[in-house]
Amino acid sequence: MGLKLLNTLTRSVQDFVPLDPSGKNVGLYCCGPTVYDFAHIGNWRTFVFSDLVRRCLEFQGYQVRHVMNITDVDDKIIKRVKESGGTLTEFTGKFERAFFEDLGTLRCRLPHHTPRATEHIPQIVELIGRLLARGLAYQTPDGSVYFSIQKYRDAGQQYGQLVHLNFEEMRIGERVASDEYAKESVADFALWKARVPEDGGVFWPSPWGEGRPGWHIECSAMSMQLLGPSFDLHLGGEDLMFPHHEDEIAQSEGAGVQAPGQRFVKYWLHGAHLLVEGKKMSKSLGNFFTLRDLVAKGFSGREIRYLLLTAHYRETFNFTIEGLQGARSSLQRIDECVSKLRELAAGSTGTADPSLVRKLTLPLEEDLNISGAWGAVFEWIRETNRKLADNTVTAEQAATWLASWERVDEVFGVSLPAVAAVPAEITALVEARQAARKAKDFKQADAIREQLKALGWVLEDTPKGVRAKRIGS
Repeated sequence: MGLKLLNTLTRSVQDFVPLDPSGKNVGLYCCGPTVYDFAHIGNWRTFVFSDLVRRCLEFQGYQVRHVMNITDVDDKIIKRVKESGGTLTEFTGKFERAFFEDLGTLRCRLPHHTPRATEHIPQIVELIGRLLARGLAYQTPDGSVYFSIQKYRDAGQQYGQLVHLNFEEMRIGERVASDEYAKESVADFALWKARVPEDGGVFWPSPWGEGRPGWHIECSAMSMQLLGPSFDLHLGGEDLMFPHHEDEIAQSEGAGVQAPGQRFVKYWLHGAHLLVEGKKMSKSLGNFFTLRDLVAKGFSGREIRYLLLTAHYRETFNFTIEGLQGARSSLQRIDECVSKLRELAAGSTGTADPSLVRKLTLPLEEDLNISGAWGAVFEWIRETNRKLADNTVTAEQAATWLASWERVDEVFGVSLPAVAAVPAEITALVEARQAARKAKDFKQADAIREQLKALGWVLEDTPKGVRAKRIGS
């Protein structure tokens, strides 16, 4: 059985079959950050979800080409640049660097390509030119260029592929210059925006005069530049389905660059909204968190990652501080079991057990059923702990189970790295404490324990006896 995904385009769960005739290569595009502020936890749910999709594909042996754009020019950014008094690059660069630092904190694999909109103006201008030439776009007296929904439909194309739209009740043909427009309006959207005084120094030359691209055209130009006119997967939050992704389809397929019978994107995946403490995230409610806010509260990136991966990507998820504390406890259970396996397997080598690996990852093949996968993982941990407690596990078995877990964690990305070797002086103190206990000198044994604690080490019982463990590992 292979991977099955809920395709928003068909509104059905489908077998994943790549466009590549060899069945090996996969093109994956995820709408990336708009770098005008630090990404909040709702944004990070989408990016962790896209990381899970990529990891699942690579786990199954696909060669993934992962593209995630950087929106470094839009209405919000221009407004903030003006307020900052600096340049566009100075302003966006700070938040772009922070985004990639945070991506690493959450253990997300770095996309293979992270194109910036400002570096793809020629491709954007070329795509707009094609739409004008095909009669699907028009220029206004001020030099702006708009995409015509009505002309697109008149050409026999469907607008409203990802969402159901009632054209009888919507205001077709109205013109909207802003990057985002009201959900109740099916409006002609800007492909190129003529320069206005409020733009300051943010503008580029074009055949239609100085200006800048609209938000929607940026993604179409960059994705097709790097993945081709047709590619496999396009990911994003459900809030992007309309108008952003719907507009991407219209302008990309309207340009007529796909081969006969091919679509712009074969599979569309959308992650659900995230609530915080049961409510929509809002600074006024005090429940608006960036990743850095949560790290400052003492939570680690892998704890936040784990919590974001506990609910199915299509379920509205309630993110809470209590949930983060629960994530910490769950990871401790994993860490303790893996640590015992490492201790028992020391000196032995093992290879992953394919049947165990499949048992723990099989639920993910059903539209990324993460809850089912975690259920299988913790059932295995309970059974493993029972066998470890009964002293019925050999070093060879421990090595096999450890290798199996490490293979499984290639998908989850939450495990701690192997513990570094214990320094000789720490080992000597442990041995001295054991000798004191054997001589029934418990006062000395307790003193050595406190000395170890002051040095950052604690003692724990393992199947092979007492060992030192660095605090926090």
